[in-house]
Amino acid sequence: MAATVSGPVVSSRDRQAILEVVGVSLLLGDADTKVSVLDNLSLCITKGELVCLTGRSGCGKSTLLKVLAGFLSPSSGYCLLQGEKIVKPGPDRCVVFQEDALFPWLTVRENVAFGLGVRRLTPKQKAVEVDRFLDLVGLKGYGRYLPRELSGGMKQRVALARVLILSPLVLLMDEPFGALDAQTREDMQDLLLLLSQEQAQTILFVTHDVQEAVTIADRVLFLDRNTRQIAEELRIHWPRPRDRGEERFQEYCTQLHDWLRH
Repeated sequence: MAATVSGPVVSSRDRQAILEVVGVSLLLGDADTKVSVLDNLSLCITKGELVCLTGRSGCGKSTLLKVLAGFLSPSSGYCLLQGEKIVKPGPDRCVVFQEDALFPWLTVRENVAFGLGVRRLTPKQKAVEVDRFLDLVGLKGYGRYLPRELSGGMKQRVALARVLILSPLVLLMDEPFGALDAQTREDMQDLLLLLSQEQAQTILFVTHDVQEAVTIADRVLFLDRNTRQIAEELRIHWPRPRDRGEERFQEYCTQLHDWLRH
């Protein structure tokens, strides 16, 4: 079993950090009813890592993703992307939510191509890129379909293609497979692992599902609801694919369940 590390997970120069959170606190609400959502939170993610963030409901996981995406500004502290302070949203950080958030009036091709409008590509170059990413997520031949004609899993494949085509430095994923049935969820986990390896993608992935975390993560960070900080870290030194029937899989899951119960 890999060792767990307690306390804030802070940046380190020799780890080649791509994403850093340094002493971030966030207060939300009216002037008289301010609520602490994050409190002096620090973490570091290195290039190419797939890090899962877990914790009990209301601990601030989704809020942290919004801060990293630039949708919310911290009350104190700061976030860095490749050493530059994050001050607003940008295409270098793309978010995938539990709901696919596709444009229902656009076809699959048009949804995937939407973000390419900011790049100086010819129509032919855009078409080639869209074809490549549709093929990558297993949706070749579905380009003319509308979102309402797709299953939940297929919609999430489109959502993945739409952000990956932008080549973001970091992918922020907020329980993206939470609404899918069990088999489709496993299929999407397999697809995400394949894409993360092929694209050398850095991913911060929020999940409540400890089995999902153990299946996909290089590291799992536990965000404590009481302290509003990263309280624990679990490193998973185990090649993928990981067999859920193995004893060590259950040991990792037990460790995460223990954190969630306290």
